[in-house]
Amino acid sequence: MLDLKLERPLIIFDLETTGTVIARDRIVEISVVKILPDGTRSVKTRRLNPEMPIPAQATEIHGISDADVASEPTFKSVSKNLLALFDGCDLGGYNVLKFDVPVLMNEFNRAGLEFSIEGRRIIDAYSIFCKLYPRTLSGAYKFFCGKVLEGAHGAEADTLATVEIFEEQLAKHPELPRSLDQLHQFSDNSDPDSVDSSGRFKWSGDEVIVCFGKNSGITLKKLAVDDPGFLKWIIRVDFPEDVKDIARNAIIGKFPKKKSYEKED
Repeated sequence: MLDLKLERPLIIFDLETTGTVIARDRIVEISVVKILPDGTRSVKTRRLNPEMPIPAQATEIHGISDADVASEPTFKSVSKNLLALFDGCDLGGYNVLKFDVPVLMNEFNRAGLEFSIEGRRIIDAYSIFCKLYPRTLSGAYKFFCGKVLEGAHGAEADTLATVEIFEEQLAKHPELPRSLDQLHQFSDNSDPDSVDSSGRFKWSGDEVIVCFGKNSGITLKKLAVDDPGFLKWIIRVDFPEDVKDIARNAIIGKFPKKKSYEKED
């Protein structure tokens, strides 16, 4: 790797999964680039049977269907070899700190093995990207307009700078849509798996999963039967109203209904 001194092997990896719920979703493909201190590298890619259905939304993103992995090995069956491959290596990837690393740790845990990041150095291209190009109004103004934002955090200065940023974005990127409807869709950065606005509940296939607290990874239907007190606690404390509404309805046996998936042209 250019201008990077390695003291031990570095593994850069990426996962394709059944969804975005870290506590529940499973790996369907893993690709690993192992870079040795002398600069030599090897690439290994392996599809896996996740032992659960792959939702259509996930297939639309990574192109891997249930049929594609039906005859592939499970994570558990390759876990020992994979753990050996990662042994003694530092880690890297894109957004691995928030997603790929915890998903991988959960998979090893299900297989009865411990995958620890203690003592490993982790480089995350996404974190580096965000620090090099800060996602602040001042950072965007500098990037798109080439100027320092004077009077930052004053409402008028911030508003006028935002207008300039919009203008420069449209000027520099002719591929951007010009209608507000299309720009509205383009601007939408919400998690498509989230059931509520804060992502406390998410879709995993056709089931709603709890994504926080002691019941993370548990389906809402199971929670309503096994631990309704948790739902009552949600209603009592300071959660957003849409989260409370989901809890209230679940207690009386009403659960969110998933909209049928339709591919957009």
